[in-house]
Amino acid sequence: MVDLSDRAIIQQVLSGDVEAYARLVDRHYSRCVRVAGRILGNREDAEEAIQDAFLRAFRALESYEDRERFSAWLTRILVNQCRTMLARTRRRESVFPDVDPGALDHLAVDGGADGPWPELDHALATLPHDQREALVLKYADDLTYEEMARITGAGESALKMRIRRAFGRLRKLLEEVPSV
Repeated sequence: MVDLSDRAIIQQVLSGDVEAYARLVDRHYSRCVRVAGRILGNREDAEEAIQDAFLRAFRALESYEDRERFSAWLTRILVNQCRTMLARTRRRESVFPDVDPGALDHLAVDGGADGPWPELDHALATLPHDQREALVLKYADDLTYEEMARITGAGESALKMRIRRAFGRLRKLLEEVPSV
């Protein structure tokens, strides 16, 4: 099989051969791993950023202009995705700095008093349903706001506000918990 150029593969994809996109992914994947891994500092986040970047690139392939190398265009998308992930992490840490981010990993499970964070479980139970639902979808199921909007029927900005309000309420509730 002839080793096609990125340009030729892109033309195949745009002509309807969406399977050809896998060749672009294979060709550029290892470089993306190096870039995202260095920016984000861990393999798991890098994998997520890479997946999102390849998906975004596929969706925007019609807007790709051949005057730029595909690898540079893809890298710009990847770096922007990494920046978004880093900003999301910083916001999460700044909005809710006193709770270990790993404590949010069990939101989907009602651990009750037996859970690793019984105070957090209790505080979550006191949140309005829409705020608790938003937290669970975002942090337990790790959904994007777009996915959450499709599931809940709420707008992305409304979901972001629910998350923000939920964190504010949780912070106040957890400040009231006596230290051990």
